[in-house]
Amino acid sequence: MRELSLNILDIAQNSIVAGATLTEIVVNENTKENTLLIGIYDNGCGMTAEQVRNVIDPFFTTRTTRKVGMGIPLFKMAAEQTGGSFKIESEKGVGTKIEALFKTDNIDFTPLGDIASTIVTIVSMNNDKEFLYKRVLDDNEFVFSTVEIKKILDGVPLSEPSVMSWIEQYLNEQYNELLKG
Repeated sequence: MRELSLNILDIAQNSIVAGATLTEIVVNENTKENTLLIGIYDNGCGMTAEQVRNVIDPFFTTRTTRKVGMGIPLFKMAAEQTGGSFKIESEKGVGTKIEALFKTDNIDFTPLGDIASTIVTIVSMNNDKEFLYKRVLDDNEFVFSTVEIKKILDGVPLSEPSVMSWIEQYLNEQYNELLKG
């Protein structure tokens, strides 16, 4: 994929299909170490040990709509081609944890892309689910929680265009604040 944010979108949507009611997305950038850690954690149905072993194979999928599953294998490849690493843990009935570490100073590093739009897309498509997005830049961080936003909105859906616009603007503003230190 051209942007890591598209991998995040794909994997987060897999979480929803797996029955997750809460999906946490963490983007942790360390400029001193030239690393970017992306974690996607869910409380979905989880996978068996065999499924975890097979999930990195592009010709393995549990979907019935197609015979290949490219999201996780491409994400793994993108991390490892930078000299980084990939890890997946899952337990049936508990959920799945995926982490990919990228070396940002490697020529093969794929840009993160428009993560704010990605988060807005995930959130607006899944009003009945909860999401937590944590963005870390060196020693600073911010957290966006749909639980908190839903309380403030008091019944207004997150898919409302004005809400989606506000969320995207908010995420971009918060990241710009992180850049200031």
